[in-house]
Amino acid sequence: MPSPFPGMDPYLEGYLWPDVHQALAAKIRQQLAPRLRPRYVTRLGLAVLSEEPDEAEVKIMFPDIEVLRARRSQQLTEPGIRAGVSAPTLAAPLVLPRIEMRAPRVEVREVASNELVTVIEILSPINKREPNLSKYRDKVTDMYQASVHVLEIDLLRRGVRIHADARLQAAAYLLTLTRAMESKLEAWPLQLADKLPIVPVPLRPPDADVPLDLHAALNEIYDEAAYDLSIDYRQPPPPPPLSPKEAEWLPTVV
Repeated sequence: MPSPFPGMDPYLEGYLWPDVHQALAAKIRQQLAPRLRPRYVTRLGLAVLSEEPDEAEVKIMFPDIEVLRARRSQQLTEPGIRAGVSAPTLAAPLVLPRIEMRAPRVEVREVASNELVTVIEILSPINKREPNLSKYRDKVTDMYQASVHVLEIDLLRRGVRIHADARLQAAAYLLTLTRAMESKLEAWPLQLADKLPIVPVPLRPPDADVPLDLHAALNEIYDEAAYDLSIDYRQPPPPPPLSPKEAEWLPTVV
């Protein structure tokens, strides 16, 4: 069954996001591959991102850790150690490893040369905050200077927007396209109630753009992965909190 939302489902932004990210990248490749033949192919690239854990992000992305934390705290406070009796040193209630995320992206390559033509980046929470935010911006600049088109898909409400324009900052979700060696940014700022658009994937001249239907891609992975069985729509979606207007609209959908 499809998501009840007309566009991006905000309930996918929590602990399900790593699965959504990987499935969406694979679905985009599957959708584009027959449209690019025979001059181009699609490949999945992989970036491994790591950072010190952010407490708020841990609670959103790794709810199981919160359960372990609560259980460990309860064990440490249970009665059983008598006053005045020495006790062995207790281990920390919880040891958090560095967060490591594998962020797939879709690459369009020219068959004859295997050169990178277009990159489709699906943003992760980890590259929407420092220190990875600056590194990601530098990477996009490098691709631009190397004459690579960059299509960015930001389906996460939390974190810092990659682009600073105030009109883009106000969007719930954002799609942007930087065409190689052009001094302009094409942008699709979206609100929660907006349907995901069909966006162009540019190639090398004289080849025309090919369409990417993000709405169809998201609905297909939602159905294939049965996300509806993992989501409790009676609860509020993951942070950040909805605006008053969004909160009023939400019950009409779920």
